[in-house]
Amino acid sequence: MAKALADQGIDAIFSYAGRTEAPLRQPLPQRIGGFGGVAGLVDYLRKSAITHLIDATHPFAAQMSLHAVEAAAKTKTPLVAFERAPWQAAQGDLWHHVPDMAGALAALPDDPARVFLAIGRQHLEDFAAKPQHHYLLRLVDQPAALPLPQATALIARGPFTLQGDLDLLQTHRITHIVAKNAGGRGARAKLDAARALSLPVILIERPFVPDRPKVDSVAQVLAWLHRANLGV
Repeated sequence: MAKALADQGIDAIFSYAGRTEAPLRQPLPQRIGGFGGVAGLVDYLRKSAITHLIDATHPFAAQMSLHAVEAAAKTKTPLVAFERAPWQAAQGDLWHHVPDMAGALAALPDDPARVFLAIGRQHLEDFAAKPQHHYLLRLVDQPAALPLPQATALIARGPFTLQGDLDLLQTHRITHIVAKNAGGRGARAKLDAARALSLPVILIERPFVPDRPKVDSVAQVLAWLHRANLGV
């Protein structure tokens, strides 16, 4: 998205939440950090003379998306969500859908298992309630400490490959996978590898976000921008 905007010479600002230590550089001016709730975002939109707002946050960043909807309404700023489609099960997938982290924890067995916990770092402590499992974590940044008594942390940044994730799951003798239904291609490989190995996947469904205009491709975002500029 950032490259497409830059290539077309569109005046845009790229905003990072600041959750990773070394975010990827983008070909646009960048800002890093939160806005300070809806009021802070409203203030930023007005002071920066923002005319269009693209919500390209992670599908699980529900609070930021909610704030974007509210701030856009308060400032009368046109808003579109650029959101990847959720993953859909195919023949051979052993998926168990749960609504949230508590559901994922409850879905894990009571007997010791080897779990690939592919959820990022924000909710790791939730799984300390089942310390009998060994957890494999794949994180972007090296954590200062892990809240799980039995855990192995790998530091890596996607996109990942099917062969790489097949090797990962087999090397670590994984028996269960816990993942968010984030969609997209970059993290899909673990699900394809799970299907190939007949491993169960506990898939956490996306949180609620208020209804808003939504597209799923860069081309559709650019078309929306052009229509908005023309007042169509």
